[in-house]
Amino acid sequence: ATAAILTTRRGLSSPATEQRVNIDLAKETGTVRPELHGHFAEHLGSCVYGGLWVGKNSKIPNINGHRKQAVDYLKGLIPVLRWPGGCFADDYHWRDGIGAAAKRPKDVNLHWGMYTEDNSYGTHQFIELCRLIGAEPYLAGNVGSGTPQELRDWMEYCNYPKGSSLSDERAANGSPEPFNVKYWGVGNENWGCGGNMTGDEYATVYRRFATYLRRFGETQPFLIACGPNGNNKEWTQKFWGNMRGGRPSGFAMHFYSNGRGNTATHFTLEDMRQQFASFPNIETAIVEQRALLDTMAPPNPRLGPVGLLLDEWGVWDRMDPEEEKKYGRLFQQITIRSAIAAALGLNVIHRQAGKLVMTNIAQMVNVLHALLLTDEDKCVRTTTYYVYEFTKAHLGQLSVQTESGAAGAMELSVSASRKDKDVTITLVNPKPDVTL
Repeated sequence: ATAAILTTRRGLSSPATEQRVNIDLAKETGTVRPELHGHFAEHLGSCVYGGLWVGKNSKIPNINGHRKQAVDYLKGLIPVLRWPGGCFADDYHWRDGIGAAAKRPKDVNLHWGMYTEDNSYGTHQFIELCRLIGAEPYLAGNVGSGTPQELRDWMEYCNYPKGSSLSDERAANGSPEPFNVKYWGVGNENWGCGGNMTGDEYATVYRRFATYLRRFGETQPFLIACGPNGNNKEWTQKFWGNMRGGRPSGFAMHFYSNGRGNTATHFTLEDMRQQFASFPNIETAIVEQRALLDTMAPPNPRLGPVGLLLDEWGVWDRMDPEEEKKYGRLFQQITIRSAIAAALGLNVIHRQAGKLVMTNIAQMVNVLHALLLTDEDKCVRTTTYYVYEFTKAHLGQLSVQTESGAAGAMELSVSASRKDKDVTITLVNPKPDVTL
């Protein structure tokens, strides 16, 4: 069955045009898993401190230190949340963030501003946030400056039910029940801030770490290896060319939509066109990286295919120095342009749902492509937030093939999914001067 949609809107100041969209309900392209609407929170700027976390003694309404308004807004919207980085993860030592807050060491945030990190926000606080908002936790482990034992012990601390020294320590710190963390990143951006390795070098390191990452308790870990920056095929080929046994469950690529000289609120039409042009490139990267995985790591008869993740994506504009000074590193205003970019990205993700197991937009609060912006006691939902709110109807449904006619960065974008007799359609018009 093929459905055709004719969209038109009259009576506005911008010129109107008509465009036909074809949706083939018989051609399913995969399930839009809830994890495809995942998010990311890093110890960067005011994403965590001052954003999500205000502290238990704050005058700002909070739930055990978590900003109450943020919790209320995010509840039910976030299927999976990645933490603590980002680049921060490969210089983060999880033991610094457990135990009595007053006794936790103070470290220097090496990657994001060299400020002092007091570690008041650690594993227990993150797991509590995930439970408050209904998100599955995804922990990014330290490979760059850490050891296999450190990551192995973190997994035991989180997941072993009881009886070991580490599980008993977790209980003594207030959590007798295991956290049952499923998703574990074995390093982050190991081609860059995670160690400046080549793909084959990282494969050797990955195998060493993964040897000790086991099932502690009832939760089978889903181990995620560092994939390429953008559509870097050489990284993928070198990694899988040096993998012998113990292959990961997932392979995570990063792909940002960078602004060329523009800030979030000062840009030209050409700036916008160039930024939106990244989304067809992201779609190409998903298709081509999936094909490489299927060729170099064929599906295991028992475990199935290696999952492809896009666990960092989103708009990255040039920062305003005054805003960064006031609100922290990589603070970025969120505008209607940001919303269009988010919707273009989600349409790509929905269309390619069968090739992906998770995506995580960066980042959740105050940093880059955020859902929430905060200023002291104020907390507002951004246009990006509403894009996720509007499109969550796709989750759990079957993506179907769509065609919108003309291709290009500034052309009408569409994705569609179905469940029984219901069809959900997202249409995005990136043209600032034409009403469809």
